[in-house]
Amino acid sequence: MKYLLMLSLLFACADPKKANLDKRLKTYKYPFKTKLYKFLSQTHKLEMAYSLVKPEKPNGRNVVLIHGKNFSGAYWGQTARDLAAAGFTVIIPDQIGFGRSSKPIQYQYTIHGLAHNTKKLLDWYKWDKTIVLGHSMGGMLATRFALMYPKMVEKLVLVNPIGLEDYKLKAPYEPIDVVFQKQLKLKPSQVKAYQQKNYYGGEWKKDYDHWLKLQTGWIKGPDWQHLAYISALTYEMIYTQPVVYEFPKLEVPTLLIIGDRDRTALGKNLVDEKTRKTMGDYPVLAKKTQESIPNSKLELIKDVGHLPHIEAYDRFKTALMNFLK
Repeated sequence: MKYLLMLSLLFACADPKKANLDKRLKTYKYPFKTKLYKFLSQTHKLEMAYSLVKPEKPNGRNVVLIHGKNFSGAYWGQTARDLAAAGFTVIIPDQIGFGRSSKPIQYQYTIHGLAHNTKKLLDWYKWDKTIVLGHSMGGMLATRFALMYPKMVEKLVLVNPIGLEDYKLKAPYEPIDVVFQKQLKLKPSQVKAYQQKNYYGGEWKKDYDHWLKLQTGWIKGPDWQHLAYISALTYEMIYTQPVVYEFPKLEVPTLLIIGDRDRTALGKNLVDEKTRKTMGDYPVLAKKTQESIPNSKLELIKDVGHLPHIEAYDRFKTALMNFLK
């Protein structure tokens, strides 16, 4: 209780003059109107923000789009528009702890729990079948969803998912308190440098600024202490809850869309250079993963990094639509 009180006092001391983006992203631009699904979880009254995109000519099929850790559902705008144009009904949730959704501090963040929350939203719309598409951390979550609810999943699409390897085997554990303090010290320039190097192969286009602003705006905003702690909690969730060992258990047709330049891996900054070179090798990891998943296909996109649906949208769209046919 004493520690929680200290956290509460710390969060209350944020300087409002530095306000940029608040923790619920009231001023951040989303491509579609967001709604709130309200439910009870772990004694918390929570609100899951989401967008529902309906087609003019429904084909009777549904898609749920799941975002990565450093993003929100907002970056699925073009993907959702094109899916709706092809007749799909699309739901884009912000997971609890992310985007415009509730971000409780006293909450056990788990991949299983987030998958369960997502199913509750789909059940509310009475979906009994859906295609599940996840990017980065969302790929781990989409995989867990398919493992937990295989009869509900028509097809699974994983876009540069993290968790294709068990980070615990190479990177040392960092306590939540340590990760929290590191997050607090982050500067916007460091975030951009990281994304430019790891996401976009050293290049930068003006279009990337909007996706960068989610993190840099929070760092400069009034709720960064709160958000930094949530980030530390979800970092540990990813580190401690691998799905890599369960890929052979997947029962649904699966497509891996992988930008071959991606080298993302948790804890790379904590290991020596020799070990670092063995982590996040997506061309190798993608092939190994495809071989471990029954009834799966691999679309390796050349000279593209961590975000194919942002950096090389046309090639991403072609691979996705061909699979969904």
